[in-house]
Amino acid sequence: RSWVMSSTLRDLRQFLEQKISGKKQDLLLQFIVLTLIYILAFSVRLFSVLRYESVIHEFDPYFNFRSTKFLVNEGFYNFLNWFDEASWYPLGRIVGGTIYPGLMVSAAAVYWILNFFNITVNIRNVCVLLAPWFASNTALVAYFFGKEVSDSRTGLIAAAFLAIVPGYISRSVAGSFDNEGIAIFTMLLTYFLWIKSVNTGSLYWSAACALAYFYMVSAWGGYVFIINLIPFHVLVLLITGRYSTRIYVAYNTFYVVGTLLAMQITFVGFQPVQSSEHMAAFGIFGLLQIYAGVVWIRGLLSEENFNRFVGFTIIGATGALLFVAVIGTLTGYISPFTGRFYSLLDPTYAKKHIPIIASVSEHQPTSWSSFFFDLHFLVFMFPVGLYYCFKELTDVNIFVILYGITSVYFTGVMVRLMLILAPIMCITSAFGVSSVLKNYMKILNPPPKVVAAPKSKTSGEVSYKFQTEVATLVVLILTVFMVYYVFHCVWVTSEAYSSPSIVLSARGEHGNVIFDDFRESYYWLRHNTASDSRIMSWWDYGYQISAMANRTVLVDNNTWNNSHIAQVGKAFSSSEDVAYDLMLQMDVDYVLVIFGGVIGYSSDDINKFLWMVRIAGSTDPNIREPDYYTPEGEFRIDARGSPVLLNCLMYKCCYHNFAQMYTEGGKPPGWDRVRHAEIGNKDFQLQHIEEAFTSEHWLVRIYRVLPPSNRA
Repeated sequence: RSWVMSSTLRDLRQFLEQKISGKKQDLLLQFIVLTLIYILAFSVRLFSVLRYESVIHEFDPYFNFRSTKFLVNEGFYNFLNWFDEASWYPLGRIVGGTIYPGLMVSAAAVYWILNFFNITVNIRNVCVLLAPWFASNTALVAYFFGKEVSDSRTGLIAAAFLAIVPGYISRSVAGSFDNEGIAIFTMLLTYFLWIKSVNTGSLYWSAACALAYFYMVSAWGGYVFIINLIPFHVLVLLITGRYSTRIYVAYNTFYVVGTLLAMQITFVGFQPVQSSEHMAAFGIFGLLQIYAGVVWIRGLLSEENFNRFVGFTIIGATGALLFVAVIGTLTGYISPFTGRFYSLLDPTYAKKHIPIIASVSEHQPTSWSSFFFDLHFLVFMFPVGLYYCFKELTDVNIFVILYGITSVYFTGVMVRLMLILAPIMCITSAFGVSSVLKNYMKILNPPPKVVAAPKSKTSGEVSYKFQTEVATLVVLILTVFMVYYVFHCVWVTSEAYSSPSIVLSARGEHGNVIFDDFRESYYWLRHNTASDSRIMSWWDYGYQISAMANRTVLVDNNTWNNSHIAQVGKAFSSSEDVAYDLMLQMDVDYVLVIFGGVIGYSSDDINKFLWMVRIAGSTDPNIREPDYYTPEGEFRIDARGSPVLLNCLMYKCCYHNFAQMYTEGGKPPGWDRVRHAEIGNKDFQLQHIEEAFTSEHWLVRIYRVLPPSNRA
C-alpha cells in the first residue's frame, strides 16, 4: 500500500510539473495552504461545542443574542427603535441608540441569506458559529497584510500564526457572540486597506478603507484606536519627509468618507466631530491641507519669500488651532475625554474616580505571564520583526512599527486590549521568522552559482566559520519553537478558552463534573415567577437573566448609570432592615446572588462584594469601605470579621442555612471552600426576605422579598 501511495504521489507530481508552470504551482500551493489555514482557524474554535453543546458564552453575548433574535423577528426598523422595558427598571433602555449594531446585523444577514437559499438553521447556531467564521476571514486578511508588508511567505506565516493565537481565540471561540468576534476582522481589514491605499494612492482602495472603517465603527467602540493610529501614521510620515500625493489622497478620502459614514451610527452620532478622542484625526486632516498648500506654493515663490510665508503660516495655524480648541472646550462643543480614555493613560485613574470601570476584570493591567500565555513565542519574535522593519523602512513598515509599539503599551495597561495586540504580533513575528529563515536557508540551500565578474572583498555576503552549523541550529530552534507554539495554542484553546461561563466543569475522581446551576436557576425564574417580576442582582448577571429567564432586571452589563448601580450596591452592603426599605423603593420582587462557598467557585458575589461597597460609596458617603474590614485591615468572613460585613444583606443571602452544611472532610460545618474559613455569623434569621430557590450545588440562591406587614 505504501508503494502504491508513493507511486501515485510521484505520478501526480510529474503531471503537475508537466502541465503547470512554476509560478502557477506556487499559486496553487499558496491556495491549498490558505484553505487549510482557513479550515484550521474555524475548527480549532469548536472545542466548546464538541464538549458541551451549541450554547452562548459569558455575559454580554446573551444581550447580543437577545437583540439579534429581536432583529430577526421584528425587522431592522423596529430594532433601531426598540425600547427595552425589561432592563434598568424603572428607567428602561433605548436599545437602538445605545449599541453598536454591527454584530447583530451581521448575524441576522447570515441568517437571512441562508434561509433565502432554503438552508434551515437556528439563529442560535448562527450566533454561536459567527465568531469562528470571522476568525477564518481574519486569518485570510492577515495573509494579504503580511504580503503587503513583505511577501507571500510572510503572509502565509502571519495567517497561520493568527489562526491559532490564544490572544485572539479568547474572544472568537464558538459561542463567544461578542462585538470583538467581528471587530478584530474589521480592524485588520481597515489597516490592510489603509496600507494598500498608502502604497497605491488609489481612490478605490481609500474608499474601500473608509467602508471597512464604517463596518468597524458599527461593530465596536475600539474603532477609536483606528481613528487615532492612522492620523499618527500620517503625522510621522510628514515629520520624516515622506509626504506624497499618495498620502494626501489616501488620508483625505479615508477621513472624509469614513467620518460621514461613522456619523450614521446612532450611538456614535456627532462624536467624530465633537469628542476629544476624534480631534487628532481632524487636526491631521487640517495639517495635511496646510502641508500640501505649502508644498504647492513653494514652487511659486522665491526662497526668501517662501521662508517668510512658512513662518506666517506656522504662527497663524497654531493660533487658529488654539483659538478653536479653547472656544470649543469652553462652549462645550468639544466634549472631554472619557473615563476609559484616562484609564489608558493612567491605570490608577479608574480605581480612584470611576470604580465601576475598575471593577471589571478585563480592565485590569496585564501581567507578564498573560503575555506569554496568550502569545507564546511571538513575544520573542516580535522584536526581531521590528528590527527588520527598521532595517527596511518603508511607509508600510513605519505603520507596522507604530501599530506594534502603541498596542504593546495599551495592552500593558488593560488586559482586554490583548485583542488588538495579537494581530500585529502575528504579522510582525511572521516578518521576523520569514526574514530569519530566508537568510539562513540561503546558507543551507544556496542558489545555483552564476558565472560573473569577480566581486571586491567589500561586496557580497559575509561568510564566517561554522556558518552552516549556525544556520542549521537557528532553523532547528525556530522549527522547535513553532511546533511548541502549535501545541501551546491548541492546549490553551481547549483548556482555558473553551468553557462557557454559563456551564461550569471540574475534574473529579470519576471524570469531569458538570455544574449547570446557572441555567437551572434561570429556568426556575422563568417558570415559577410572575412575568412582570423584578429581579435584583449584581450587574454581572443582568444580561443572562433578561435573555434566559425573561424577567425584568434593575441593572445589567451595560453599566451606563453609575448611580442606579450604586443603589443596588448599597442595598447589598447595608443591613437587612435598610436594604428592605431600598428594595421596596425599587419595587424588587426577588433577590439573586451567586455563592461559590460549596463548590469552590471563586468568582462569586462575596469576592466581588468590595466593589459593590466602593461603587455604593461613590454616591453615598455613609458607605465606607474600611467599615467592612477588621481593625487590622483584613477582609474576613469568619468570627473575626467586621460586624458590618457579618450583618449585611449580601452576607445573609449567601450564608443563609449554611452553618449546618458540611462542605469538606475534616472541616467544621459552615466551612467556605473559597475563603477557606468557617463563617462567623451562623445564628441569624431572615426578617424581610425568604429563601425561594437554591440550585443543586448552591451556586445560585434566590430570595423572595416579603410584602410589608399590615400596620393596621
